[in-house]
Amino acid sequence: MARRYPRLAALQARAITTLWRALANRRLSSLWRLSRFAGPLVHGISRREREVTEVNLAQVYPELGAAARRRLARESLTHSAATMLELGLAWMAPPERVEAAILEVHGRELLDEARAEGRGVIVLAPHFGNWEVLNFWLSSHFPFTAMYEPPKIAPLDSVTRQGRERRGASLVPTNPRGVAALLKALKRSEAVGILPDQEPSWGSGVFAPFFGRLAYTATLLPKLVARTEARVVTGVARRLPGRGFAIHFLAADDRVYARDEGESATGVNACVEAAIALDPAQYQWEYKRYRKVIQEQEGHPDHGAFRIY
Repeated sequence: MARRYPRLAALQARAITTLWRALANRRLSSLWRLSRFAGPLVHGISRREREVTEVNLAQVYPELGAAARRRLARESLTHSAATMLELGLAWMAPPERVEAAILEVHGRELLDEARAEGRGVIVLAPHFGNWEVLNFWLSSHFPFTAMYEPPKIAPLDSVTRQGRERRGASLVPTNPRGVAALLKALKRSEAVGILPDQEPSWGSGVFAPFFGRLAYTATLLPKLVARTEARVVTGVARRLPGRGFAIHFLAADDRVYARDEGESATGVNACVEAAIALDPAQYQWEYKRYRKVIQEQEGHPDHGAFRIY
């Protein structure tokens, strides 16, 4: 829609940017109160987000009763709303304000030890808590490279890039050129970020268990590890509602280092599960994580995904 109507896209981008700038000056306690209003509103009027979240939770937590899953769904959508409202803080607030909002950092030694050994670090950053705050912290403390896909509203691209790069992060495209940049960064013993729970295109992944169900999972990680011997950690910025954030770095499941792509993908999903266990409500459950299983059953075209040779 935005590409077909550039004027509308420009108006949308201007309105969203204005909102982010205004929210950048608000206290975290105020943003959390707004989120507690917005989350149930999304749950009530947005059928798509509500249904996908509830279906995912029913698959992942079948032992919970229906009422408990509905409460968890509302809490999850509240945290998703908080992430969107906090983008102004992460991207536009004075850096010292963002730093002050990061109240705890756990597991930093995993990154420091890897770099002391001359190894790069691959940070698996699932859609949990506020991943933009995680990006801010990483790029403030380490040379950091991450893949980047432009937003659907094209005029927001410059705002998004400026926000993510303002502490020195290097953004690279989601194509072979970007993969080459990740390899070079790892060989320089730097840190790179990968979204482990984003479904890849056909040909760039394998089916691996995620909470006991098969999910199409990217196989980029074992290729990067094999070429660089990098250390893998999971990283999240857990929200401390109304107060700030706690950064957590978790040691990766040992299977991520396997040369077999299926076993490595299983390890990647285990890493995401471990992060979600910190607070299941802070995971973005409205993403259709299992959709390619259905497409596989119905047949699918091969879209020529990129590979590393």
